[in-house]
Amino acid sequence: MENTKPIIAISSGDINGIGYEIILKGIADPHVCEICTPVIYGNQHIARQHLNYMDEELRNMQFAVIQSAKDVKPGKINLINVYPDSTPLSIGNSTPEAGHASFLALSRACEDLKQGLVHALVTAPINKENIQSDKFRFSGHTEYLTKLFADGGESLMMMVSAQMKVALVCNHVSISKVPECITEERIVKKLHTLEESLLKDFMIRKPRIAVLALNPHAGDNGLIGKEEQEIIKPAIQKAYEDGIMAFGPYSADGFFGSGKYAHFDAILAMYHDQGLIPFKSLDMDGVNYTAGLNIIRTSPDHGTAYDLAGKNIASPQSFSHALYMAIDLLRRRQESAEISKNPLPFKEREDRPAKPLPFKGLDFLNKPTNSNKDETPNFDSMPAGADNNSL
Repeated sequence: MENTKPIIAISSGDINGIGYEIILKGIADPHVCEICTPVIYGNQHIARQHLNYMDEELRNMQFAVIQSAKDVKPGKINLINVYPDSTPLSIGNSTPEAGHASFLALSRACEDLKQGLVHALVTAPINKENIQSDKFRFSGHTEYLTKLFADGGESLMMMVSAQMKVALVCNHVSISKVPECITEERIVKKLHTLEESLLKDFMIRKPRIAVLALNPHAGDNGLIGKEEQEIIKPAIQKAYEDGIMAFGPYSADGFFGSGKYAHFDAILAMYHDQGLIPFKSLDMDGVNYTAGLNIIRTSPDHGTAYDLAGKNIASPQSFSHALYMAIDLLRRRQESAEISKNPLPFKEREDRPAKPLPFKGLDFLNKPTNSNKDETPNFDSMPAGADNNSL
């Protein structure tokens, strides 16, 4: 019988971390095999060793061991052995063998994804140091997948939860190198990728995007940093001229502390910790989503957690959310493609200017502000590029 459920590839990640634990706990839910066909890229022997550390009712979990994703068995937990049984397990420790195993699982899953044998990819956490080799010279999953699936374009690291969606201009970059990565062109590209994902992947019509500043107090009009005036504001204005509803730059502390993030569909942070600290402070069970790819890839929003490995205390919630989100994204992309088919021809009104009206400037930023005043943005009247300097 033909399998009509989406086939979801799951790469096992670092074998010495909590990857196997969260995967096996997550897919133990009978509902999973009712809505998709999971395929674990790992090793049955290693999986069994991890099951020995888990609750007794899970230890008899059955796998449909297959040679290829072409042979998937619907209704079963499928598993492809991609590294040998002899791979040494050292739970809670980083080892070269674990890094090599995590690469084998990831690369095999990506190959099947390229061939269309699976429909989406959920990645368990890797150790970014021990996975390094001649075949993997990347700072993380995102950069590796961008090379394979971005068609030469931009990808976007996005953290997703019920509270917010946070995307990054700079992903895994040293703080000392962040300023040189912040360019007008880069910000504009990220805003385009973010808006496209919000439209296509999340079905949000006319999404509103907040752009964070780089410096404290958004630079205080150049007093403690000029990136806002020279780079970020011009990028927001360019995005506005391209039809993107982008606002900012906002000082990150006041923006999150005051709850203003709730007024936006997504947030573009300048660097990793600026966006991920507030995100994870609100929800540690979110999802890491790589937008801008021609495939669907999600992941838990945490790392290998060696200190929790082998103790049967790791929560599978973030992994489960990543799995369900991958299925939802597949459906939404299909719906978006259907909606976009054969659009009606658009004719520009003669009384409407072909380009956006000239930007009125940011003179109001020089006016004194009251740092305790609630300055929740009025989206109907607020010009793109507007700053909340009091934050």
